[in-house]
Amino acid sequence: MLQEISKKSRRLPPWLKRQIAHSGKQNIVKKFVHNPGLHTVCQEAKCPNRGECYSKGIATFLILGNICTRNCSFCNISHGSPKPLDKTEPAKLLNAAQNMNLRHVVITSVTRDDLQDGGAGVFAEIVNLLRKQMPSVSVELLVPDFLGDTSAIDTVLSSRPDVFNHNIETVPELYSKIRPQADYKRSLFVLNRAASKGLIVKSGFMVGLGENESQITDVMKDLHQNGCTILTIGQYLQPSSGHTPVTKFIEPEKFEHFQQVAKNIGIKSVFSGPYVRSSYRAAELLHNQISGT
Repeated sequence: MLQEISKKSRRLPPWLKRQIAHSGKQNIVKKFVHNPGLHTVCQEAKCPNRGECYSKGIATFLILGNICTRNCSFCNISHGSPKPLDKTEPAKLLNAAQNMNLRHVVITSVTRDDLQDGGAGVFAEIVNLLRKQMPSVSVELLVPDFLGDTSAIDTVLSSRPDVFNHNIETVPELYSKIRPQADYKRSLFVLNRAASKGLIVKSGFMVGLGENESQITDVMKDLHQNGCTILTIGQYLQPSSGHTPVTKFIEPEKFEHFQQVAKNIGIKSVFSGPYVRSSYRAAELLHNQISGT
């Protein structure tokens, strides 16, 4: 059952109301990530899980600055003209990962269409540095589409991350509204390229943007056909009044249904729920993928 949202009221339904975690290891994230000048997608994108993750002493690093060259209508990350790259960013990230005693490092970035390689070289540099200095750590990358540039994509793939993630975000019928500077087939190409190199491929999308169930199923089939073996599905939540409004709040039972549909299609590991985001409990998803659970 899908609960329609009236224009007069956009209050969260009961299943989206929860306590925010404030204790735990949040000061560790501030000390080793934010204070040195690093960014997290948790904070920049206003992720609803950031309190929980920070309290556990984990975060998803956001590299290449915090200004995106694209302006997707669902995303809270600032857009505009980015600053020059911080050459010390890889070393800072390594230091933070070591001080936080991370076992699984998740790294994403803003989209940098202004750079010749889209920032692919920085992704590879960081993975190689982590491999050298923290050989027991697993590394997950959530990358942009690099404008479909095969050379840039292969630069990242050559670093052999444990998980290669690129989010499809929504159904193709909504791309012109939600991701006007992206291309659905191009995103599938990125995923397919990674799968062809033998990497574990992950993707994710949001619901509640105006899509229908048939469109959702078609996206799952496309992801499976292009090598995706890990999938995340979560509820879109409007970051501000200036972003695309939520059209539906999806009930938890429906997320369970989506998960079963995806598994029936052949996607091995599926994490589907209202608060699921692409990097949420990422280490657990990788473990499930490897163990087959």
